[in-house]
Amino acid sequence: MESVTRFGRLSPRVLASSSFVLVLGIFFVAANLRAPITGIAPLLDKIIAAFELSNTQAGMLTTLPLIAFAIASPMAASLARKIGIEASLFISLLLIGGGINLRLMDSVWALYIATATIGVGIAIGNVLLPSLIKRDFPARVAVMTSCYVLAMGIFSGGFSALVTPLANLNFLNWKGALGAFSLITLLSIVLWIPRLRTRTMPDTVSVDVSERVAPNSAKASKVWHFPLAWQVTLFLGLNSFMTYILIGWLPNILVESGHTPEYAGVLHGWLQVASAVPGFVLIPLLARLKDQRIPAVVISIIGAVSTLGLLYAPQFAIYWTIMVGFSSGGCFILGLSFISFRSQDAVQAASLSGMAQSFGYSLAAIGPMLAGYLYSSLGNWSGGLWLCASASLCCAIVGLGCGRDHVLPKFTAS
Repeated sequence: MESVTRFGRLSPRVLASSSFVLVLGIFFVAANLRAPITGIAPLLDKIIAAFELSNTQAGMLTTLPLIAFAIASPMAASLARKIGIEASLFISLLLIGGGINLRLMDSVWALYIATATIGVGIAIGNVLLPSLIKRDFPARVAVMTSCYVLAMGIFSGGFSALVTPLANLNFLNWKGALGAFSLITLLSIVLWIPRLRTRTMPDTVSVDVSERVAPNSAKASKVWHFPLAWQVTLFLGLNSFMTYILIGWLPNILVESGHTPEYAGVLHGWLQVASAVPGFVLIPLLARLKDQRIPAVVISIIGAVSTLGLLYAPQFAIYWTIMVGFSSGGCFILGLSFISFRSQDAVQAASLSGMAQSFGYSLAAIGPMLAGYLYSSLGNWSGGLWLCASASLCCAIVGLGCGRDHVLPKFTAS
């Protein structure tokens, strides 16, 4: 805990000031970890018209970041070991800002490359920001995690709600509306620059997966052999599958059901804000529950019911959207918690996390393209929404397994 020790030598006034600047920096870094990607969805119709894309090709705009997550996430720890967490997060912000500005070019290939670049930047931030919090705020991990998840929800939700009105302004088009978020990224970079004077290595407990697993690679590989590990993996993967279909296509689904594009953008924002709410409910609750089957099943079923509600009762879309956002965020928090709860030691947790995130991002990457293909084939969104409902019901089933109070068996050397 180098930074904690460093803070401990400062006067109370300087300590409070340093802590405030760090918290503010974390808040604004988190603000960049979702909105640049989710802001595309309300403008998909305009993007499709501008570049004459099919729905499957448009789905790639949601899929590319997920592929980037899967590829870049394992590299983030190595980058942090070489140049430090602070500099790595600065690079993350530069990549996100560069990608946002690259989208201003009038080229579909520039749009795809920009989206992948933003995905790499977000992947680095997603991996390293929790490590920074665990290192610098070891006694307030739950509170700080809730704050940065809330920042992600507020900024992504707010941007989704504003991006359509911005695109309709005379002096802006959809490219200018998407580029507007670069102002937030620029502010984040400015706020993070003072942190570059500090070059600290990541907490090996929270980030350095490769070093924890490498000495026991034969043991780590055995996690794939256990049904419990697959239950946790499927729980996270199926929830991501459902979530990214809705993040990518919800505005189009709502417009087709009779809502205006502006209102669809607002509801897309509420989807993301609602996903941050479960953190305040589940984090204190999970600390008291040894068996998490009931919340896993109930929250998953809420997701299934609400996605079908969007299909069969679209006039109540605001309620269904908030419910499915709550379900998505709740299942995500439960899935991450299962990684710790179902592991006996750090090696198991690292191995299970790698398995769950690798498979989960791969599964999630299929969702938006598959939903777009079904829309092109069927002419409506019933297939995509039934996919979401089915994924949520499967989450409930596997939640009965991974929610039980048991852990993976000890790995034995082979």
